Amino acid sequence: MTGLAHFGRALVALVLGPLVVWQAIVWSGVEFYMLPPPAGVAVALVENFGLILEHAGTTFLEAVIGLALGTALGAESALIMSYWRSARRWLLPLLLIGLAVPVFAIAPLLVLWFGFGMAPKIIVVALITYFPVTAAFFDGLRRTDPGWLDLTRVMNGSRWTALRYVRVPAATPALASGLRIATALAPNAAIISEWVGASSGLGYLMMHDNARTETARMFAALVVLAIFAVALYFAVDFALRRLIAWQAETLPSEQ
Repeated sequence: MTGLAHFGRALVALVLGPLVVWQAIVWSGVEFYMLPPPAGVAVALVENFGLILEHAGTTFLEAVIGLALGTALGAESALIMSYWRSARRWLLPLLLIGLAVPVFAIAPLLVLWFGFGMAPKIIVVALITYFPVTAAFFDGLRRTDPGWLDLTRVMNGSRWTALRYVRVPAATPALASGLRIATALAPNAAIISEWVGASSGLGYLMMHDNARTETARMFAALVVLAIFAVALYFAVDFALRRLIAWQAETLPSEQ
């Protein structure tokens, strides 16, 4: 209960602190169209809840499907590079090139090729989430304890056996770290891809409201986006904790 009470107080401080600063800035004389008060944003959220929720559903699907696709492709690429040396010779340079070229630079081309629907946004999210998953998982696969691999060879285990039963379980925590980073990036990638060109989604709604100076509704959409991003991260984190429950956490629960 003590830990829960500490968490509750920290959460209240985390929410109330920015709200107090926000309201103080508004009271300093900032125009409503530049920065609406928290109460105005709350009213806009209630009045437009159905519309915002409809657009949030589009962004949610783009982020989740793109994250799943990027994770699957990233994990597969890491496994291929860890198993075949020849694959590393051409996949690693492609990975570095992909990191060097901004994905959002090709977003307009994706819109041109696939239209204003969900497909180009899903591709952008998949590309953004692909790199941290690939890099983290591959790093974990290539840093397996040599003693475990020696034991596999002594027991006449094949390379496939070592990969399946030794390298992959040992690299799962690294994969989880990469997936957490990718999860944090997915909603932002979906929103920015919608800014390039879209017919629905929170990013589209915020651009539309910005052009019409409907700042309160734009902030309301931003609040919904923040709630969704936090919920998605903690849902993935919860699942990952169950997946690697065998790896104990060493951080103390209280300071």
